[in-house]
Amino acid sequence: MKAFQVLFMLLLTAAVADGQSFHLGKCQQPSVQEDFDVTRYMGTWYEIEKLPAIFERGKCNQATYSLLADGTVKVHNSELLPNGKINSIEGVAKVKNSSQPAILTVSFFKGVPDGPYWVLSTDYQSYSLVYSCFRLVWDVISQLHDELASAGVNLNRLTVSDQTGCDQTKGMK
Repeated sequence: MKAFQVLFMLLLTAAVADGQSFHLGKCQQPSVQEDFDVTRYMGTWYEIEKLPAIFERGKCNQATYSLLADGTVKVHNSELLPNGKINSIEGVAKVKNSSQPAILTVSFFKGVPDGPYWVLSTDYQSYSLVYSCFRLVWDVISQLHDELASAGVNLNRLTVSDQTGCDQTKGMK
């Protein structure tokens, strides 16, 4: 298990109504990591940039992944809220189709459709570029930006995630 992964770019888009940014139209279909190995992906990832997401209200956002006995992945997301409290949620991710292991779905709530989690690019140690888009009915960073732009993602709405003053959150669960 990797002890320290430094880059995790999460791009969430909800198409229909630009991240959790909302826009009309279809979700982009970017290429995903070839020969993705979910086992090598386990560990804690720290968010660097994201498109705005209504479910993230704090800073020091991180995600910890651990392999479960049945081959699914335990997902533990956490953030430090402005009031100093830690907000966290747990869910389960699973590979949707074994022929495309970099395309996963994540479930946090029963009765709510699973969310997509596509690993576009990772070296399993220092960066991971993740894309998630779903239709609602209702130097490295520069390289990753280029990959997103070539996939048709609008980068103008990216915001830098605040990872300062996070010492008390090391290993938060």
